[in-house]
Amino acid sequence: MDFKNKDTYFADLLAERGRPLVIAGPCSAESEQQVMQTAEALKKLNVHLFRAGIWKPRSRPNTFEGVGLQGLAWLARVKQELGMRVTTEVATGRHVEEALKQGIDVLWIGARTTVNPFAVQEIADALSGVNIPVMVKNPVNPDLALWIGAIERIYQAGITDLAAIHRGFSSYQPSKYRNAPVWQIPIELKARFQNLPVIVDPSHIGGTRDLIYPLSQRALDMGCDGVMIETHPNPAEALSDAEQQVTPATLADILSKLQVRKTNYDDAELVNRAEELRLKIDAADHDLIGALAQRMALVEQIGEYKKQNNVQVLQLERWKEIFRTRADWAAEAGINPAFVEELYKLIHVESIRKQTSIMQAGNPETKPNTEPEQAS
Repeated sequence: MDFKNKDTYFADLLAERGRPLVIAGPCSAESEQQVMQTAEALKKLNVHLFRAGIWKPRSRPNTFEGVGLQGLAWLARVKQELGMRVTTEVATGRHVEEALKQGIDVLWIGARTTVNPFAVQEIADALSGVNIPVMVKNPVNPDLALWIGAIERIYQAGITDLAAIHRGFSSYQPSKYRNAPVWQIPIELKARFQNLPVIVDPSHIGGTRDLIYPLSQRALDMGCDGVMIETHPNPAEALSDAEQQVTPATLADILSKLQVRKTNYDDAELVNRAEELRLKIDAADHDLIGALAQRMALVEQIGEYKKQNNVQVLQLERWKEIFRTRADWAAEAGINPAFVEELYKLIHVESIRKQTSIMQAGNPETKPNTEPEQAS
């Protein structure tokens, strides 16, 4: 996929490198008055794109699922009277057709739709031959391939004016976030498609108003291109996602504090200093790899010892000891213990794999079959 085209909606916006791309508006269009009141306030903030959900995919029935078609007419009024570009979520081919009839400027595909290739393909088919920008949210689960697949389906329909929206991922683990950021996934997406704009949705990641600013700044610090922030004139009375919406005044405060970092060093002395530090990091990484190799060699030795003495691979008390002591060592060294715990989970999984392989070596019942199958 090639996103180098300079004559696109997102490329034009990203040319304004002094500020991030800003998409804002209510989670749901609730009334014509609410939509117009919000849009009028956001126009004063020079928001690039006014957003509002018309069809709301909810987890359970008998909850507010959006106002439907009449909401499109309200967005059309925002566009006509205020001159703002507008966007809404589509989940079916029919949604696409209705949005196009009302002249919606940009469409987005939500997380619950991205997770379903059949639904994404239906949308792609409806977009065939249409020239409109499309934003694709990540799927609910942390699956980069599924996210890329959804983008590819829309791209193959002829839509090259594309952006990705990072809104976090569902998790059963307790967290301060509504949806875990799992930053390595959008970073990997950005690494693979450097010209694909990545917009962060801190409202859905955080789930609460107080997390929107720090999440937005962190995203910009990591090279994300913009923010999508849910904004409502009276969040406490919002019919959906009340806790994560902000007022236009709060949005103005958030935007005033956001800093867009330079994409690179612009001074020779800074370049030289950065290169010096990078060389030191490379040397430290080389030592880390060497230490890991030494550790794995010891793991193989203990695996052989367990095999000779018919001892099972997993020693639960040893597992507990490692996770307790390594976290303590990390804290003493000024390193985040939680980070070290996650690191040692990976190390321990690889250690178990190596020892299990040693245990099974030479056992004909577990040896992989590399012989060609006989014709039946």
